[in-house]
Amino acid sequence: MKNYLTATAIGLCVASAAQAEGKLNLYFWSESLSPELIQKFSKEYDVDVNVDGYTSNEDLLTKLQAGTSGYDVALPSQHFLRIMIDEGLIENYGADKLNAYNNIQEKWRHQWWDETQEYSIPLSYGTASFVVNTKEYDGPTDSLKYFLEPEGELVGRIAMLSYPDEIIGTAQLYLGVPFCTEDPAEMKKVLDLLMAQKPAVAAYSSDNIEGRLGSGEVAAHFWWDGETVRAQAEGVPLKYVMPKEGLVGWIDSLVIPKGAPNRENAIKFIEFISEPENATIEMNHYAHASPMTVIEEKKRFTKEIAPALYPDVPVEFSRTCSPAAQDLVTRVWTQLLQ
Repeated sequence: MKNYLTATAIGLCVASAAQAEGKLNLYFWSESLSPELIQKFSKEYDVDVNVDGYTSNEDLLTKLQAGTSGYDVALPSQHFLRIMIDEGLIENYGADKLNAYNNIQEKWRHQWWDETQEYSIPLSYGTASFVVNTKEYDGPTDSLKYFLEPEGELVGRIAMLSYPDEIIGTAQLYLGVPFCTEDPAEMKKVLDLLMAQKPAVAAYSSDNIEGRLGSGEVAAHFWWDGETVRAQAEGVPLKYVMPKEGLVGWIDSLVIPKGAPNRENAIKFIEFISEPENATIEMNHYAHASPMTVIEEKKRFTKEIAPALYPDVPVEFSRTCSPAAQDLVTRVWTQLLQ
């Protein structure tokens, strides 16, 4: 997920496993972490914080599978978190015994991606959907039909992402096909739908989405809720679509990679960023919803200001699929983009 982000490094380097005390190496989604919180934690705990950014869950998984990464805290999405637990790539750091656990909203505790809540503390969550430039399109938006089977003014003016996760999931929601199905006939329905849509698609791209939408190059683009909220705050005339069929969701959680050189500081940081005041600062920066207790009166993105963060339709979270199911997804996407 979130391949649209541009890789950055707030820290200049990732230190080796041979670390002195007073260090913390973070590996987060690029531009996701509040610089204010980095400075605040560094000053409060006298810790030198290095932050590297990645652009996909696959990049993070590959890094951890390669062995000692030198990182102390990472932020995978739920379906990759499950893989990391199953492959023994992250620490059981007793997350359910931390103060941070008590700050998790009840509905986000002990979910399928970490049933015991020993490996992770959730930090942010969101959804993906179609976003329309309201100056370019003022037609109906209550169903995925208008975007997956476009007609009229939307033909040739829709853009999709360049990778399959949420696109395939959204097509499955529309068709009533279960996530992670191993039935080739069911996935053939998904392929047929997306192939029929393809002539109406202007681009399959995860880059420059705000520019493409804001300029009117396309009237609708598949995108994320938080990015839409930030663009709206900058004055771009956008609407985040809430189709009756539902949305594909994700949730990112704080984990400690195996062999983390600064485990004690990692736990301090997880406790720190989970405090209500700091969780509020992070939500205000990232513009995605928080699964933590936040200070409501300090929250920038309320339901009135940012309705995209408060979906009123069903949300289905991406699942950790079997190899057979994932192979079908890969086949569909490969054939679509040929």
